[in-house]
Amino acid sequence: MPAMTEILTLFEKAALSVGPIILEIYSAGPDIRLKGDKTPVTEADEAAERIILTALSKDLPDIPVVAEEEAAAGRLPDISGGTFILVDPLDGTREFIGGHDDFTVNIALVRGGVPIAGVVYAPALGSAYLGADGAAERLTIGPGYDVTDRRPIRTRLRPPAPCALVSRSHNSEATMAFIDEAGIPDRRAVGSSLKFCLLAEGKADIYPRFGRTMEWDTAAGDAVLRAAGGLTLTTNGTPLLYGKHSQEDAPFANPNFIAWADAQKRG
Repeated sequence: MPAMTEILTLFEKAALSVGPIILEIYSAGPDIRLKGDKTPVTEADEAAERIILTALSKDLPDIPVVAEEEAAAGRLPDISGGTFILVDPLDGTREFIGGHDDFTVNIALVRGGVPIAGVVYAPALGSAYLGADGAAERLTIGPGYDVTDRRPIRTRLRPPAPCALVSRSHNSEATMAFIDEAGIPDRRAVGSSLKFCLLAEGKADIYPRFGRTMEWDTAAGDAVLRAAGGLTLTTNGTPLLYGKHSQEDAPFANPNFIAWADAQKRG
């Protein structure tokens, strides 16, 4: 396997390469269909996934890739080796459809159930995040889809008045009840995996999610958060794991979880 720095570079290149087609469709207005699970999909999801899969198959041919639209079509690779890539070509499709800019492209490397490297790219915001090996960065992306600035990011210690992040399109009563019980009055609604990234760069403190997510929704952002000093736990206090392909109800579905910026001061 290539070095982690090389893998991150390849992920970054693949993610940025789909910025033009995603923003072109975003500007023109997407065609929307419903998949078998009643979730929306657009031609931007499908086009971006094709481009990313082509790049990954060329540059990292020996690592299996689990991608959202391929999975929806029933095409899943053998990941029994324990190392694989998770791709969500357009996370936050509802935000994309609704004209909100907080949608992302997610690419993550998983090894032994742990997301060890990830790239999250927000084309409409001109920013990207990447993380691996205990270091994370925020990238500024210019109009030519090139990186114009890089800066290291780190989670913050929990302040006296912490900020909680919630899903813009998929919030739940259980999530709000958890935040109420924790006594956190400051809440911010954000779409896509950007919630993990805002924790990673020290702009918020907790992201509870009591509702269905899939591994491709969370792995890249989770990798960035862990690299920046945070962690993501299930409600029983164990780290959120990846590669749950043998679940009978929904392969690759996540349990409820809580993402924390301050790994030492949670709860």
